Amino acid sequence: MNKEEKLDYLVKSLTEENHGIPGIKLSENNFTKRKLLRGLMNLRLSGKIDPEFLKIQDEFLSNETQEKGIIDGNSLTTINKMFPCSKIHNGDRIVLWQGDITRLKVDGIVNAANKRMLGCFTPCHDCIDNVIHSAAGIQLREECNELMKKQGFEEPTGKAKITKAYNLPSKAVIHTVGPIVEGCVTKLEEIQLWSCYEESLKSAIDHHLTTIAFCCISTGEFHFPNQLAAEIAVHTIDNFLDSHKEIKRVIIDVFKKTDWDIYQKIFEK
Repeated sequence: MNKEEKLDYLVKSLTEENHGIPGIKLSENNFTKRKLLRGLMNLRLSGKIDPEFLKIQDEFLSNETQEKGIIDGNSLTTINKMFPCSKIHNGDRIVLWQGDITRLKVDGIVNAANKRMLGCFTPCHDCIDNVIHSAAGIQLREECNELMKKQGFEEPTGKAKITKAYNLPSKAVIHTVGPIVEGCVTKLEEIQLWSCYEESLKSAIDHHLTTIAFCCISTGEFHFPNQLAAEIAVHTIDNFLDSHKEIKRVIIDVFKKTDWDIYQKIFEK
């Protein structure tokens, strides 16, 4: 199968699995079909997966990853080189990078999950949870579901769990649940965000991961103020690295320029 045939197969399979979805019209446009595939993957509940579907899905997603371009986390410029006057203790092991976290070749990337820990079910939503699950493949939701069934209750805020990364260039995904802010940030919510970073780093060490990339936890749909979130992230990461030499590199990945500007000012101090 070529790329277009694989796309057609995947869309058809997921549509048939749902016994057809009313209102869906299959387009001849590949961009539209690709968006439909992502939406169908987002909507799919955990359950038995056809091995042939997985084979073709993995080939399709892996090819897309290669086309997007894989970024080696170890090749990125550290804080010490970007901001030579920075007072960060571990600037030789911390990186600030702007881009798509699903392109990073590192040991682990951190996903800002919700308490259900199953990924985002809103078709094509632009949250990082949706982006990561969509690029990894439907196996990621299946593994998360197994973890949550064993646990028997929703994931507490500030904790972290680790899974395989499937079709991502990283080795693992660390899922953490950040605080949802309504109004002014409370002291508890600050502690919970600190815990997200701390628990994710501890999970990395427990699973022998030496390079880890963080997204901006809780600053999107969860409404944690960007400035305060960045200050907590930098403080927590830098302090943790002081006493944990096992972690060789931590990448702070920002997607928006507003976050880049905030972190830049922090590192320039």
